[in-house]
Amino acid sequence: MKIILFGGAFNPVHNEHVAMLKAAKERLGADKVIIMPTAVSPHKSGFITAPPSARLEMCRIAFEGLGEVSDFEVNKGGASYSYITCDYLRHKYPDDEIYFLMGADMFACFSQWVYPERILKDVKLAVCAREGSSDVGEARRQFTEQFGQDAVLVGYTGARVSSTRVRTCAALGADTAGMVPPAIAKYIKSEGLYCLPEVAKAQKLMNEKRAAHTLRVAFMAAENCRRFGIHEKKALTAAGLHDAAKNLKLTDKHLKGFVPPEGVPESVMHQYSGAYLAEHVFGVTDEDILNAISYHTSGRPGMSDLEKLIFLCDMLEEGRDFDGVDGLRKVFARDIDECLELALRQELDYLSAEGKYIYPLTQEAYNYIHAHKNCKENIE
Repeated sequence: MKIILFGGAFNPVHNEHVAMLKAAKERLGADKVIIMPTAVSPHKSGFITAPPSARLEMCRIAFEGLGEVSDFEVNKGGASYSYITCDYLRHKYPDDEIYFLMGADMFACFSQWVYPERILKDVKLAVCAREGSSDVGEARRQFTEQFGQDAVLVGYTGARVSSTRVRTCAALGADTAGMVPPAIAKYIKSEGLYCLPEVAKAQKLMNEKRAAHTLRVAFMAAENCRRFGIHEKKALTAAGLHDAAKNLKLTDKHLKGFVPPEGVPESVMHQYSGAYLAEHVFGVTDEDILNAISYHTSGRPGMSDLEKLIFLCDMLEEGRDFDGVDGLRKVFARDIDECLELALRQELDYLSAEGKYIYPLTQEAYNYIHAHKNCKENIE
């Protein structure tokens, strides 16, 4: 008998999980499918997470008719390690072929898992690519070279849908339709999963164009926050509120009590009014989040990682198309400080070329990151 093990956080399960499993089931001719939600994924800390019971229920809804949903890891509790699960299944099904299904992103880092050799004693790997993911062929070559065996390619490339993007939409109160099965969208909404209520309320103060931009900034922030040790909730709160005051006049009732700083150009003022709004209307008390909102347009010397993240996501989100944006995105993927320096330099050059006023804080931010980056390079 051929068995597919499909494990993961499923936080939440989405359309590509379902499509991926259907493709693998057909490609492998599987007789049995076991869907295994984790209790706690050791490599996925720092995310907004639905309770295990909710993730189990979402799997039962989404995968109905495709296989059985196992509560083995959830009942076991604690961090879920694949080598333990695979050993359990090997003893339960000693004479059967077991294929561990995973996406290209997990496959690419498989060598970093706990006891990968023990996993491969019990199962074979089956891999699906994902749009925009790293080259599966190269990861497969490295896998074969390191472990002396091959992985099965399912031959299905998933669309650019991720649990991170679903959580982001839910956090900001945006529509998840087209990303998850309708029954899952209904369940997420009815249970209030992943929602950040105050952040969602703030979206109603924006026009459609501003709200769409904010969602794209939140996507980029959520997809990159773990690189810098920033919790997803913190990144989404800052991203979701960064432009909350953009469409408000300073006389708006929501800004009652706000005192505009002197010498701030109109194009920059919303960062300060936005931070006031976040604190006094939406109850944000985290100083790092408030600073990320306060300086997301101008930058400032000595920015925290969250401040850098929101500044750059605001500038480089996937809807931006100015000259040089693709190059900046490539730099961002490898070095946030180098990207910040280049982004500030480009902003200063643009303002200068257009004969526009340069807010002093932006020049100071560039001078600071330029000096400190050079200092770091000299030390290294």
